[in-house]
Amino acid sequence: MSATQSVLEGVVVVDASRVLAGPYAGQILGDHGADVIKVESFDGDDTRRYGPPVADGSAPYYQGLNRNKKNVALDLNSDSGLDALLSLLASADVLIENFKLSTWRKWGIDDLSTLSARFPRLVHCRISGFGETGQFGGLPGYDAAIQAMSGLMSTNGDPAVNAARIGIPLVDAATGMQAALGVMLALYERERSEKGQMVEATLYDTALSLLHPHAANVLYGGEAPRTGNGHPNLVPYDLYQTGTIPIFIAVGNDRQFATLCRHLGLQEIVQDATYATNIGRLTHRAQLTARLAEKLLEHDGMHLFSTLMAAGVPCAPVLTVDEALKLQHTHDRDMVLEMDGYRGAGIPIKLSRTPGSLRFAPPGIGQHNAEIFARFGIASEQALTTDSES
Repeated sequence: MSATQSVLEGVVVVDASRVLAGPYAGQILGDHGADVIKVESFDGDDTRRYGPPVADGSAPYYQGLNRNKKNVALDLNSDSGLDALLSLLASADVLIENFKLSTWRKWGIDDLSTLSARFPRLVHCRISGFGETGQFGGLPGYDAAIQAMSGLMSTNGDPAVNAARIGIPLVDAATGMQAALGVMLALYERERSEKGQMVEATLYDTALSLLHPHAANVLYGGEAPRTGNGHPNLVPYDLYQTGTIPIFIAVGNDRQFATLCRHLGLQEIVQDATYATNIGRLTHRAQLTARLAEKLLEHDGMHLFSTLMAAGVPCAPVLTVDEALKLQHTHDRDMVLEMDGYRGAGIPIKLSRTPGSLRFAPPGIGQHNAEIFARFGIASEQALTTDSES
């Protein structure tokens, strides 16, 4: 493999999913060189309208999930549109979809195993809310509702008030990551078996898997209290107000705690056996938190951040999204990408020989119909074409 190739070059992915988890999985694969073909209805993915703002027919929500993809518009409720999809699958390595089983049945596919029989090398990645089996099998799932039901929401927010939704669609995004990982595992296994397989990723399963350390605590007889910004297993691991700005201090061991106290001028706490271990600090959380909070008000937050980090104590000021995106380190890490008016978050997985890249911006609806139909030998009458084809 040459240094200019991407790791998934030559892998054909049909991304027939909508909204977040599936499109994000497809984008991850596309970032690393896969040939991703997004199959969209002529009305478009719902996220094209998740604004404001909405420009050129697409909202930033859509733009953030669909780069490095080509686009074909198909009416899958028509025989010709479904036939065109099946023609794509005949040459594809991966299918990503999140259709309800009832939708597949409406299309005449009562058992999804028939797809595996027809396309034995196909890795079929199916994303859903709860899966198809179990008490809630087949029910729809949405990020915030799954946050609530899984226990994630119960761990988040101020303990003095109600549970709170995590401020990003964490479950959807994490499910997309799990789906992409599952696809990669299946492709790796296919190298040995020459056979594809079904990859299932659900929002519910993913949410439960994210509950560390709360799930582990409960499974071993403990509790999962809502601690606000504080950590259930570590002290001090919390947000504090300094004399100027709020700062999050994330002490992970006894050495870091002692260093923190010395820099704050709290030598008496370092010498107090009550706080020498994390178990002791957990037991006396309220007293220690009050003492630290009082002392931190005497310090300039940004100066303290620089001093503590240099001394090996993890901490950080609270920044807005805009401020974080403008940091020099964000630029240094290539975590904002731009091309032809497109701007998006960078690629977090850095491969030394076969790095991912931004190859093209998110496509318009049906932008590549003519190109894809010609490439895969699909008759033009099998689906309508649009004026935006190229």
